[in-house]
Amino acid sequence: MEVTASMVKELRDKTNAGMMDCKKALKETDGDMEKAIDYLREKGLSQAAKKADRIAAEGLTTAIISADGKTGVVVEVNSETDFVAKNEEFHNFVQDVAKVVVENTPADVEALKAVVLESGKTVQETLTDKIAKIGENMSIRRFAAEKVNNGAVVGYIHGGGKISVIVALESEGDKEALEVLGKDLAMQVAAMNPKYISTDDVDQEFIAHEREVLIAQALNEGKPQNIVEKMVEGRLQKELKEVCLLEQAFVKDGDLTVKKVIANTAAKLGKDIKIAGVQRFEVGEGIEKKSENFADEVAKQMGK
Repeated sequence: MEVTASMVKELRDKTNAGMMDCKKALKETDGDMEKAIDYLREKGLSQAAKKADRIAAEGLTTAIISADGKTGVVVEVNSETDFVAKNEEFHNFVQDVAKVVVENTPADVEALKAVVLESGKTVQETLTDKIAKIGENMSIRRFAAEKVNNGAVVGYIHGGGKISVIVALESEGDKEALEVLGKDLAMQVAAMNPKYISTDDVDQEFIAHEREVLIAQALNEGKPQNIVEKMVEGRLQKELKEVCLLEQAFVKDGDLTVKKVIANTAAKLGKDIKIAGVQRFEVGEGIEKKSENFADEVAKQMGK
């Protein structure tokens, strides 16, 4: 398979590896992007595992909590440019969409779009009106909800809506104390972006894949075969501490793990606390968008 310049650029953006290393990796893996990322990691030339996919789409996320504090939702609505993402009317629409999700619990985005609002129009019809008025394409991309029977769901919005998080805490403890803890945990999730809540949640395929990559990495570093296994297990455990929320160092006090922070609060309240669910949305994650320079973007907005 021919390796194109755009493929090399994409791999370089995802891994921060050198251009020639990216080209070689793609040649060695017959143009398979994921295998090329693993190849660079094995050679110690990439930090890809710790880098999120390049984020390029614009828009907003938001998080809102129901009046009783037991249900929380996060939504993402995309726009073409950052200009619209900062538009007050767009902000209000995103908030309205989140309220619709809380109040109507739609099954999916299509069901959400079909909900009829007080205006008599559906969410989709309202969105179409906004597109015509603002003059730019917009789309409701996704939403997620968390609910508890006892306890609290807490939300946190970072960067004016670039990242939104909800954390559901199941507990019979004092609601105010749970909300304080939940806010700290939501900020932790926003900052550290864990893939899992605990090590029990980790996909065994993920562990097997990481072990293979780490073994190849250690052997390529010239480490003796007889110590590679122990070394790899140590590195794997270190990696799991980074991707599992409960094992992460607490951002507000690096001497404590998140698990310990929760245990301390539970001890003070005399009630068990369990993280029942976590949702983290970051604007545009996983979406690639063609890049435009600033002048072109301004010209587009001015209709030139």
